[in-house]
Amino acid sequence: MKSTPEKDYSQELAWIDKAATFLDNRFRIPGTNIRFGADFLIGLIPYAGDVFSFALSGMLVLIMARKGASGMALVKMVGNVFIDGAVGTIPLLGDIFDLKYRANMRNLSLLREHYAEGKHRGSAWWVVALIVVVFFALVGVSLYLVWKVLYWVIS
Repeated sequence: MKSTPEKDYSQELAWIDKAATFLDNRFRIPGTNIRFGADFLIGLIPYAGDVFSFALSGMLVLIMARKGASGMALVKMVGNVFIDGAVGTIPLLGDIFDLKYRANMRNLSLLREHYAEGKHRGSAWWVVALIVVVFFALVGVSLYLVWKVLYWVIS
């Protein structure tokens, strides 16, 4: 008997659902519809909490990769985690952003769409290659500017 992709998802990856919900949606502020999770609470610890939260989200993405998410889905997931981590480091604004953005729930949604609806398929090598090229270009420009400033200071 062949099972459906949704059934495979629910059996094999149900605990990822629980982990994402715990990190992003577990608690509710009484009297409101505002939900938050452990990710928000950990993020209240300046910098160290953001790094720990970033690591937890990164581990979830790695697990999703091992469970068969496509390259395109993984690039989108890493983008969600990066945005959450980058904005999360800004004091107060990052904490408010964390209440709404919920990178882990977004990634869970991407994974569900990947398995159940066949979305986000395909390779992402071109995206990775573009990121590497941009990174090395920025490093090159930075080194050139440092060299010019040092030359200007010395002469």
